[in-house]
Formats: sequence, C-alpha cells, structure tokens
Amino acid sequence: MGHLPTGCGICTTIPDILYLPELIFGGLVWILVACTYVAPANPQAWVMAVSLFCFIVTFVWVIVFACGTHYNKSSWAAADFVYHFVATVFYLSASVLLAYITLALGTVGWSQIYKLDIAAVVFSFVTTLLYFIHTILSAFRWRSF
Repeated sequence: MGHLPTGCGICTTIPDILYLPELIFGGLVWILVACTYVAPANPQAWVMAVSLFCFIVTFVWVIVFACGTHYNKSSWAAADFVYHFVATVFYLSASVLLAYITLALGTVGWSQIYKLDIAAVVFSFVTTLLYFIHTILSAFRWRSF
C-alpha cells in the first residue's frame, strides 16, 4: 500500500480497487436523481452537482493513475487523500440532504418518483461509505510514503 499504482494495478491494489464501485454507485446516484422531478424549491441540485463532480473527477483520477502520469510521488498520494476527503464530505452533505427531501416528499405516497428517490438515497449513502473507506486507506498510504 506504500506506492501508487499504474496501469492495471489500479484494479488490484487497495484502496484503488474502490474506484470502480465509486464510479458505479456515484453514476447510479446521478442517474436516479436526474430521473426524478426536481421542483424549483427542491435542493436536489446540490446532490446532482456533487454526484456529477465526484463522478467526473474520479474518472479523471482513474485515467491519471492508469496512464502512469503521477510518477509515484508523495504529493500525488496527498492529493489522493485530500480529494477523497473532500468527496466524502460533499457526498455526506448531499446524502443527508437527499434523505431529508425524500422523507419530506414521502408524505405524498409510494409514487414512482418516491421509489427513485429512495433508491438514490441508498446509493448515495453507499457511495459516501465507499469514499470514506477510500479516504481512510489513502491516508494510510500517504503516511507510509
């Protein structure tokens, strides 16, 4: 865990193996929120912004590691930790907000939109957990440099 992976190593090393589930679950949050009705007073725009931001940056991060342009430096390990910490905080705030909005709109009944919102909440908290685990493991890797 004391080195940064290159190439296909991102699919076999810890914590980098978490990139794929982060992309999958983050993409599901993005898609599910995009499929729901967003009223002007509804703050799901923050959830959408966080999920899109994290999806795009995580994808770029995977490409950087896969291409090997990071040269195994300590500053990249620190940047990896900082990014995942910021993503965890953003996703936690978005998950709590999405859960609150889903509960507030849940008084209407079990409509299709409400079911999509529930799925988005679940996937949002799973994504938050993945980013949190990745943050902890990235901190260990950074400290071992």
